[in-house]
Amino acid sequence: MTHRHPASLLPILPVLVLVMIAGTVPAAPPGHKAPRPKLDYRIELSTVIKGFDGKTCWVHTRPGAIPPHTPGNPGKTPIVLITLQKLMLTRSDVFFGLHDLRTDNMGRNWIGPTGHQSLRRRQATRQISVVPCDFWPLWHAATKTLLGTGKTFYYTTKDQRHLARAPSETAYSAYDPITRKWNPWKTLKLPDDPKFKNASAGCAQRYDLPNGDILLPIYYRRRDQTEHRVTVCRCRFDGKTLRFVEHGDELELPPAEKHGDGFSEPSITRFNGRFYMTLRTVKYGYVTTSRDGLHFGPLKKWTFDNGADLGSYNTQQHWVTHSDGLFLVYTRRGLNNDHVIRHRAPLVIAEVDPRRVTVKRQTERILVPERGTRLGNFGMTDVSPTETWITTVEWMQPVGVAKYGSDNSVFVAKLTWNRPNLASNVAGKTPDPGSPSVGN
Repeated sequence: MTHRHPASLLPILPVLVLVMIAGTVPAAPPGHKAPRPKLDYRIELSTVIKGFDGKTCWVHTRPGAIPPHTPGNPGKTPIVLITLQKLMLTRSDVFFGLHDLRTDNMGRNWIGPTGHQSLRRRQATRQISVVPCDFWPLWHAATKTLLGTGKTFYYTTKDQRHLARAPSETAYSAYDPITRKWNPWKTLKLPDDPKFKNASAGCAQRYDLPNGDILLPIYYRRRDQTEHRVTVCRCRFDGKTLRFVEHGDELELPPAEKHGDGFSEPSITRFNGRFYMTLRTVKYGYVTTSRDGLHFGPLKKWTFDNGADLGSYNTQQHWVTHSDGLFLVYTRRGLNNDHVIRHRAPLVIAEVDPRRVTVKRQTERILVPERGTRLGNFGMTDVSPTETWITTVEWMQPVGVAKYGSDNSVFVAKLTWNRPNLASNVAGKTPDPGSPSVGN
């Protein structure tokens, strides 16, 4: 069922507004150009929907924007969609078909959640079902299409359990803003190699090149292995079909640092001519850089600029990229949050030192406060050159987290920049107009 409802502003994050009184700031001398203000942003937090039935909960909320004056959106404001899906509370990572929330007026009102036949589970056999999940929509400027990517999960139909040694593919689908429907989901065809029999872009943040090629990071392993590696696939999309072209370096944990199931949920961006990729492991977050987005330099653990461990582990990190600054969004330990599973709340943002590739600790701000449960599956999109939206949802596992105040709320944290983002993929300009890259 589709619902229309207004978004509600949360009172828990005060928004500081600076008002300049006329006459209090002296005018610059004639011929003197005033210095540009330091890049800054305002945070506005709102709730899109909330409440859950005690049996399932909404998870994996990630946004995508369709710019104005494009096919399907002749209006003056962007159309923003948030994809999400239901989780069975009595199982681990048992998902149902994808839904979306849609706003045509910058979040003042939302329509949905709306289910789509094209994004539902399918029966692979009578005993096995498969579903697209961990989905992330992003505007593909070259084809003027909202393209979402993710992964597949396989389940036994009878008792809803994960299929042992099941494959996993990279799932994708494109959205038609006129019909308000998604195309039937497909999977990306990769080289016929055993290592790619379990390969997906679940929760991965991609980067689209100016020529339309897509840099899509994936994590993969042979079906008889437990450790994942990460590589970046260069793909092409014609508006209907996503095609693999090549892949870059195959990244794995160094021998002395092997642990858990290796790397997963990679995210890539570009800033000032240099590519940055962040990767999840069980114990740490890692980061690496590249000149071309395919071949990467040394891997390093994420740290603050004072050398201390970032404290983000066993969950994803993603990028917010402005033409004048690079930011990381993450969760971490050390925020009075030992009661939260894997310290996955609150959700925070901080600026990255692009040369040292460290997080500037003094710039850390809370985007979404913790209410006893995890916020670690999130996404973001540029809505306009002056706004970036970050979405997350309260994951209602295990039983009992509601006692802290969580209620499966879907949150939107809007960043309003104090100067335009020329690197925005919805700005109508070439992304990343910055300087040449600096090393690997």
